[in-house]
Amino acid sequence: MLQCLPFRHGLVPRGSAVKLYDSVERVLRQKGSQVYAIAPHATVYEALETMVEHDIGALLVMRGIDLVGIISERDYVRKVILKGQSSKETKVHEIMSSPAITVNPRTTVDECMHRMTDERCRHLTVAEDGRVVGVVSIGDLVNWIMTAQDLTINQLQDYISGKYPA
Repeated sequence: MLQCLPFRHGLVPRGSAVKLYDSVERVLRQKGSQVYAIAPHATVYEALETMVEHDIGALLVMRGIDLVGIISERDYVRKVILKGQSSKETKVHEIMSSPAITVNPRTTVDECMHRMTDERCRHLTVAEDGRVVGVVSIGDLVNWIMTAQDLTINQLQDYISGKYPA
């Protein structure tokens, strides 16, 4: 019987190698690659409604099939609330971060974490051959790393108790 450990969006088979050097593609396979987007001419209020509906912190801003930026809760706070603007009147293109910071599916979790730190962002668009294939958040990456630590702890406990290898 295959034992699994909980992961935010699913289960990771026990004994799976979950590491900092895993590709972000593995993270997307585990969490899902659903992408939510909004048009640049939509209002910030509409963007916020979509984020709340899907329990996410950012939306890609797409003009047709072209990625033109990303809008996040942080953009809303800094560029609408703190400037006394109205979310129902402000357009997404006025506050979005552009260009969206992008990595490819082979980028490692470690590289993504460094990129987020360097760029001071919480979301990365994952794209290949000019096509968006997913989005990862800092929470997704931290969860992936914590899962790796849980696996290591369980393996060490099994080793100490004489159950290793299982």
